[in-house]
Amino acid sequence: MTLQQLKYVVTVAEKGTISEAAKDLFISQPSLTNAIKELEQEMQITIFNRTNKGVVISNEGDEFLGYARQVLEQANLLEEKFLNVKEQSPRFSVSCQHYSFAVNAFVDVIRQFDGNKYDFTLRETQTYEIIEDVQRLKSEIGILYTSSKNEEVLMKLIKKNELKFEELFVAKPHVFIASRHPLAERESLTIEDLENYPYLSFEQGENNAFYFSEEILSTLDRRRNIKVRDRATLFNLAIGLNGYTVSSGIICKELNGADIIAKPLLVDEYMRIGVITHKHVAPSRYGRAYLEALQKYTSYMKNNQKADLGLI
Repeated sequence: MTLQQLKYVVTVAEKGTISEAAKDLFISQPSLTNAIKELEQEMQITIFNRTNKGVVISNEGDEFLGYARQVLEQANLLEEKFLNVKEQSPRFSVSCQHYSFAVNAFVDVIRQFDGNKYDFTLRETQTYEIIEDVQRLKSEIGILYTSSKNEEVLMKLIKKNELKFEELFVAKPHVFIASRHPLAERESLTIEDLENYPYLSFEQGENNAFYFSEEILSTLDRRRNIKVRDRATLFNLAIGLNGYTVSSGIICKELNGADIIAKPLLVDEYMRIGVITHKHVAPSRYGRAYLEALQKYTSYMKNNQKADLGLI
């Protein structure tokens, strides 16, 4: 196995076809195909399944590519340090639930490592996929929450996948509503206050069990339910329909505007929000920078959710 072979399979995965990857790598298609077959035979796995439309990454290939990207990143660091090679194309990925502080931290990392070339990915995705992405090294870091209702199941799944969970902060549940909502003047809200308004939640696909829900208290029976896939749609529905959702209480006005506000929800529950990483993979420099940025945006939550950082 060589670094060149690892670069080949990563490029094929990015381009989706052998022909496009060969053009990008300036080698012939037969040479590229042979190099990949030799690697697959050596590692005794199938990285790509060939189809008429190109290549499809296998499940074991997806995991292999995660490790390959880590190796190539370390090789890039060595070249930068000892060969003074500056023209690199760094890669870094995060998978998370829909939290504005996760986006803020991601912005900080891009600003810190801004260069001529980079390939960074932020996936706001479903809970099960966050765990799966980090396990397969599709993402280096995942962000999700646990509560008294889902903690046992999620922690077993995290442990089973050779991952670890590190707490960022513990938050009391808050309701996100429009600033012009009929309940906007209340200091705090109860579940009973919200009975007549549409409940907005993020759709979880095939893994729709309550312990994968992104919203705490998801098992409560609501008469009006709307499921969405992205944050912008949820906020638009909250504004247009006087809907609500339940989350941590952190809102970034710079990212989401002033039309959405957070109100404490009077329930005996908590949200333990943290990061998941792979037990056997050391963080990259981008991962370390991202974790530091997360601490900057969330450390005050450990003591006081009302700190005036423009997030609430």
